[in-house]
Amino acid sequence: MKLFQDKVVLITGGTRGIGLACAAYFAKEGAQVALCGRDASRAQEAAETISDTCLGLAADISNPDAASALVKSVTAHFGALHILVNNAGVTHDGLLMRMTDEQWRTVMQTNLDGVFYLTRAVSRVMIRQRFGRIINIGSVVGLHGQAGQCNYAAAKAGLVGFTKACARELAPRHITVNLVAPGFVETDMTAAMTPAMREEALKRIPLNRSGLPEDIAPLVAFLASDQAAYITGTVIPVDGGLGM
Repeated sequence: MKLFQDKVVLITGGTRGIGLACAAYFAKEGAQVALCGRDASRAQEAAETISDTCLGLAADISNPDAASALVKSVTAHFGALHILVNNAGVTHDGLLMRMTDEQWRTVMQTNLDGVFYLTRAVSRVMIRQRFGRIINIGSVVGLHGQAGQCNYAAAKAGLVGFTKACARELAPRHITVNLVAPGFVETDMTAAMTPAMREEALKRIPLNRSGLPEDIAPLVAFLASDQAAYITGTVIPVDGGLGM
């Protein structure tokens, strides 16, 4: 039997990068997968690359009503929801003294508020089931900071505390909550970096290479599996040794 036979997983930010790699991994292991992004056509196209049964949905998770509606759509379609991967995220970089209120709000609303809205909605489903797995995708930036990313670092650091608090609160209902903190991973976000910035980043990585979305997906899947039933409230970096 495959790892996630008869399990339903929702992945936010699932149309590309880490989210899409996670969707493919879960589907390969037998899960019914729902992925979402802001653009409906892109979400549908991404879903079609995963499987015939994959559900592609559009949602702005920074809106609490949209987050609740997303969870209802998935449970109505599949009849259950066992695993949530909170992967959606944005960046609006800038030095602290020049950062605008809008840059701050946009990042916090998606990267932190959106995780709260979705986790709140999903927790109601999982509590009734007396089972659930929630995996938040953080960042090593939330653990160590990064110049020019005070908004992003603050949001990802907030996810650490949020993960640990939720893990304590939901554990009695057999729901685990963990956080994966990727390092420098090849995604659309890092593609915007200049060659000089990329070179400098690689110098700091002991394994001497950037990560790939496929380096992250297996750990996310492990934390969602029965093999990780006794792991909750953890923060696990996947960064090639960057944080050593």
